[in-house]
Amino acid sequence: MFRAHADVSAVDGAARASIVTLARGTYVTPTFMPVGTRGAVKYLSASDYEQLGAQIVLGNTYHLMLRPGADTVAHFGGVGAFAGWKGLTLTDSGGFQVFSLKPDVDDEGVTFASTYDGSKHRFTPESAVSTQEKLGADIQMVLDVCPPLPSTDEVVYEALRRTTMWAARARAVHQRTDQSLFGIVQGGVSETMRRESAQQISALNFDGYGIGGLSVGETREQMLPALAAALAELPTDQPRYLMGVGDPASMIEAIGLGVDQFDCVLQTRLGRHGTALTSQGRVNLKRAEFTQDNGPIDDTCGCAVCAVHSRGYLRHLFQVGEPTASRLVSLHNLAWTIALMGQARSAILAGTFGAFRKQVLDVWA
Repeated sequence: MFRAHADVSAVDGAARASIVTLARGTYVTPTFMPVGTRGAVKYLSASDYEQLGAQIVLGNTYHLMLRPGADTVAHFGGVGAFAGWKGLTLTDSGGFQVFSLKPDVDDEGVTFASTYDGSKHRFTPESAVSTQEKLGADIQMVLDVCPPLPSTDEVVYEALRRTTMWAARARAVHQRTDQSLFGIVQGGVSETMRRESAQQISALNFDGYGIGGLSVGETREQMLPALAAALAELPTDQPRYLMGVGDPASMIEAIGLGVDQFDCVLQTRLGRHGTALTSQGRVNLKRAEFTQDNGPIDDTCGCAVCAVHSRGYLRHLFQVGEPTASRLVSLHNLAWTIALMGQARSAILAGTFGAFRKQVLDVWA
C-alpha cells in the first residue's frame, strides 16, 4: 500500500519546509487548506481555488453524507470531481460536528440527529472510513472523540482512550490504496495526555497525523505546550496537521513547533462579515472612516481583489447588502493567508524564520 511521506527540504529550529507526496500528487508546506464544508467554500468555486493558489481543499464528511449522500458524490467521481476541483482534497471524519451535537457515545460509535431533518444516524470508526472512501478525497481522517473545554481529566482521558481504539479499528478496515488515512491525536491541554496519545496513534503507522481538540476555547498559552508535547512524539517523515486553527499568530507559532498544515473557517467567516486580514492586523471594512478610501484592503497584498477594488467600494457593497462584498473579502482573506504560508516557507528555506515569526507576532499576538 502507498505510504504518504514528507520530504523535509529545510529546517529552521523546529520549523520545517517539506514536500508531501500522496498517491495522487504532492504539496509543499507550510500550507493552509480552505474549508469547503458542503462541497464548496462559501461564495467561491473551484476556479477560485486555483487562482488563489490553494493546494488542498477540505470537505466535511458529516454534511456530505447527509446531503447529497456519499453514493451520489461517488457517482460523480469523488468530492474533487463533483466540485470541478483538480487539486488535492481532504475530508474530515465529521467527528467535530457530530460531537458538537452532543450525541450518544459508546465504545462502538456515536448516534446523532441530522441537523437537516432530525433523522437519527449511527456513525462508527468503520463507517467513517467507508463513507470517506466513497467521498474519494486524497486524505481522509479517522473518527475521533473531541472533548469539550473545560472538561475533567477523566473526560479528556476517556476521549483519548476511545480515539486510540477507534483509530486502530479505522486503520484495520481502510482499503483504498490511492487514499491516505491520517490518525488524530487528542489529550486536551494536558502535556502528559498529548504525549501518550501521540505515542499510541503514531504506533498505528498512519500516513499522517492530525492534532485535534485544540483551539476550542483554551488560550494560546495553554495550547502551545500541549501541541509541542504531541509533536515531539510524531514521526518526522510524515505530515503534521493542526486541525481547525487559522488565526495568524497561532499558525506561525505552530509552524515554529513543527506543524505542516492548517485549516480553518475563520478566513471566510470574517470575510462574509466585512473583516479583512492584513499586514496591519484585522480591518473592519464596514467602518465609516473607509467611505472615501481609495486604497486597497492591504497595500502589501498581491491578490486580485487588492489589485482592483478599494476599501471605499467594498464598504459601499456591505452597506447596501450586496453579496459580492462577502465574496471579495473572503477571496482576499484566503489569498492573504495562503501568501502568509508561502512567506513562512521562504523564511524557513532562508534560515530567517525567527525574524519572520517576530514580525508576524508583533502585529497579531
